[in-house]
Amino acid sequence: MRKTSLTEVLKTLQHLPDRTPEMAFTGEADAAFSDIAPYRDGVIAVGFYSGSSEWERHPDGDEIVMAIEGHTTLVLLEQGERHVIPLGPGELVVVPQGCWHHFESAANLKVMSVTPQPTEHTLHDPTAQKEAGVRLL
Repeated sequence: MRKTSLTEVLKTLQHLPDRTPEMAFTGEADAAFSDIAPYRDGVIAVGFYSGSSEWERHPDGDEIVMAIEGHTTLVLLEQGERHVIPLGPGELVVVPQGCWHHFESAANLKVMSVTPQPTEHTLHDPTAQKEAGVRLL
């Protein structure tokens, strides 16, 4: 058992001012993220960035996403429908298992997630591509 200060961990992150989806595959965004603790089959993590993320989904469990500071738009693709969810400080969303999602227009977003593994990532809207474009990370 270990106690962790979320405030202290967030102070160590470098703000990533122009995150792009491609950065998930190059490692350019690593300094803006930190794992806090293992949790079940995944991890509790934080990030600090502005911009947009790649698409991802978690086939083995729900993901909890909470905005600590800043704002973003979380886009979910669920059963063929697109759900656009504005997310601000202190707000959270439970992303259902297997649901493709990504962040758009994040502005100085400090975010915490409880993320199950594995995670599948892709650069493009999954409704417009074949599953062959999916990469497991």
